[in-house]
Amino acid sequence: MPNTRNIRHRIQSVRNTSQITRAMQTVAASKMRRAQDAAVQGRPFAQLAMQFLAQAAKAAEDYTHPLLEAREVRRRAVILVSTDKGLCGALNANLFRQAAELDAATTMFIAAGRKGAQFLARAGRNLVAEFPYHETPLFSDAQAIAQMARQIFSKKEADEVAVLYPRFVNTLVQKPETVSLLPMNRLWEKENLSNEPGREYLFEPTVPGVMDYLLRYYLDFQILQILQETRASEHSARMVSMKNATENAEQLLKDLTLAYNKIRQAAITTELLDNATAQMAIS
Repeated sequence: MPNTRNIRHRIQSVRNTSQITRAMQTVAASKMRRAQDAAVQGRPFAQLAMQFLAQAAKAAEDYTHPLLEAREVRRRAVILVSTDKGLCGALNANLFRQAAELDAATTMFIAAGRKGAQFLARAGRNLVAEFPYHETPLFSDAQAIAQMARQIFSKKEADEVAVLYPRFVNTLVQKPETVSLLPMNRLWEKENLSNEPGREYLFEPTVPGVMDYLLRYYLDFQILQILQETRASEHSARMVSMKNATENAEQLLKDLTLAYNKIRQAAITTELLDNATAQMAIS
């Protein structure tokens, strides 16, 4: 049976832990709002850019580009976007579960985020590159990842490039999602985007010059949007996880305090009985 000294030590330990989790909850909540705003505000532009690019590509019927080349998928490259830190619930575990289901013999990985790189190294997967990205993702972060993806696809090291990331739904829900990035025409084919009837497109200075810039820019922005979605998911999951941890610690404090008071009460009652017995024996 635990004594009062051990329970006091446990109470102090749990109290210290709850202070840490409450502080982490506050920090995550402050970062969460900014990350959520960045993720949500970027979605309309990403959708509009995809629609514009799809219509421009269909208007340039005779135009071909290495990023639009559809091939039989024999080898696949997957960009695994994860977090750099833990304590964010099952966010990374859900991602890694889906990544583990991919065929190891035909899949190579590009890791964006330290946790994903560590998982791939432990699992013995084919990790060809690792990219860090900032707390607030920068366009240069996305450009570096996109450049690697274009290089792998253009050199035919992979017949498809996809990205696996936690899509932000709301504060409580973040869903692992796989999106095909290359070849790029699959992006708008999946959304069933087509050219608007009766609209004519003129390209200046040239079709290749305009389309090459649009394709590269959109891929860069698409990856930037995915990084922002991941950050929003991370801070949301961490805030909820730390909130649950704080509530559990508070409940445990109540239970330990109740147990401590019961032991003290029992000890006092025993001491009173001993004193009463001694008094009766003397008299």
